[in-house]
Amino acid sequence: MSDTTVSLRRKISSASDLQSVVRTMKALAASNIDQYERSVRALVDYYRTVELGLSVCLRGSAGSMAWITQAAGPADAAEIGAVVFGSDQGLVGQFNDVVVDFAIEALAALPGQPLVWAVGERVHARLTDSGLPVAGLFGVPNSVKAITPLIGRILMESEQRQGQGKAVELHLFYNRPMSGAVYTPVTQRLLPLDESWGRRLAELPWPTAKLPEVLGHPLQTLQVLLREYLFVSLFRACAESLASENASRLAAMQRADRNIDELLTTLNDNFHRLRQDSIDEELFDVIAGFEALIGRQR
Repeated sequence: MSDTTVSLRRKISSASDLQSVVRTMKALAASNIDQYERSVRALVDYYRTVELGLSVCLRGSAGSMAWITQAAGPADAAEIGAVVFGSDQGLVGQFNDVVVDFAIEALAALPGQPLVWAVGERVHARLTDSGLPVAGLFGVPNSVKAITPLIGRILMESEQRQGQGKAVELHLFYNRPMSGAVYTPVTQRLLPLDESWGRRLAELPWPTAKLPEVLGHPLQTLQVLLREYLFVSLFRACAESLASENASRLAAMQRADRNIDELLTTLNDNFHRLRQDSIDEELFDVIAGFEALIGRQR
């Protein structure tokens, strides 16, 4: 069916309204990217400080290293757990597909049947469709302040599994932002904190010539720093995932904005051409009527 000026006006109006929504979402995505990237940058120094504190506790301390090894438990008895960070909302392109495919491939290479926790309804649906046993679903935080309660729930879930006498091997899967709107899926084995992890931290070079001493009970200080290490690792993974999600949404909205611009250009061109054709037809009718009138008078 050929378009009329009325139908084209309606299409132009609808496209303009949609473009307003898209540009609003672009602004929100850009604003969210900024807050999550600032939180990640703020964590870098604190993460480094926690690692240095652990390095002091583990450096030359046979008791602390033995406690780390004992807490890790036997390797063959470890339960493989995984947390996959995704999104609750759409308009993020291949964001969820990329991280789920990456997690499936990585978990398939590990021995045993993994137990997965999903962060986000979209990634939960993809994991369920893949056949992986999904133990739980967490909502995606909508701000930096909302990340802390999520991390608390994840740590509580992990501690409950450990309280049941299981040595939980916990892996994190999330998208890490790169330059521009590009992101890449990454993984991090968060637990167990085994002897190799402890030795790596113990060998970190101290930034000054004087090595500090641990005040108070060494194991108590170590336990406090370990909780901070787990917290900041999970917080950074979640913040990087949220920054990547909004970068993906921003890229999708930019593509949609360009497509709407092209559509509006085409619709406006068609509208003006159709309107000009209508005006030309009316002028031809007027001229033909005038000539017919002149012919009768003659």
